[in-house]
Amino acid sequence: MASMKGRFCVVTGASTQHGIGNTIAKRFAAAGASVFLVAEGTQEQLETAQAECRAYPDAGTIEYGLYDLSVAGNAEAMIADAHKRFGRIDVLVNNAGIRAPYDFGDYTRAQFDAVVGVNIATPFFASQAVVPIMRAQGGGRIIHIASQLGHVTYAKRALYGLTKAALLHLTKSMAYELGKDNIQVNSVSPGPIKTQPLIDRLRTEPEEMARRVSQYVPLGRLGEPGEIADVAFFLATDAPAFLQGEDICVDGGYINH
Repeated sequence: MASMKGRFCVVTGASTQHGIGNTIAKRFAAAGASVFLVAEGTQEQLETAQAECRAYPDAGTIEYGLYDLSVAGNAEAMIADAHKRFGRIDVLVNNAGIRAPYDFGDYTRAQFDAVVGVNIATPFFASQAVVPIMRAQGGGRIIHIASQLGHVTYAKRALYGLTKAALLHLTKSMAYELGKDNIQVNSVSPGPIKTQPLIDRLRTEPEEMARRVSQYVPLGRLGEPGEIADVAFFLATDAPAFLQGEDICVDGGYINH
């Protein structure tokens, strides 16, 4: 494992056990990074995530902030808080996201605003807030966690897919403009990953889940959060020095159907 000692990272959506953000944060901490954990969950959840990250022998400073990222201004406040604590920010992982699974035609304005607020406005304004910091320190990495549903459609995912497709465009736009500042911007698009919602469905609908996996995932299984963390870790290290504005789809072949 490459070392991330001396790197200061912000990871949003980092409190949920078995979650992608939580797993990314632990992967960074295990490699020696300092991590600022952000979530809108509970203080107890964040304290648990903090303790888990601190348990790694090489972990740097592990802090957390409780922020409701659907509220305007909190994305910028989160970055200011992390910068005040760490003095620099080398990596920003925009992972926080929410879904609203309804048939098209049934969405309310409140649901639209909430999903857009977390899935688009937060990475947009968090990135805008971190760019001056990264410019001043000579560069950095911004990683957006998008989705395979930004590439293809699925029932009851019109709004979620819209926001993830927009996030893919934002990745390219930012990459085009920020390369001159040595700020690398890339994204990861997870497919069906065994996070808590799918773990719950595997318990309650095992036959239906098996059918869907067989139908939609050529590799024939759900992905693991660690498989997304592996790619995010790669993007956060020095290895992909010439990778800019790309989306890495980790979906078991889902978008090929």
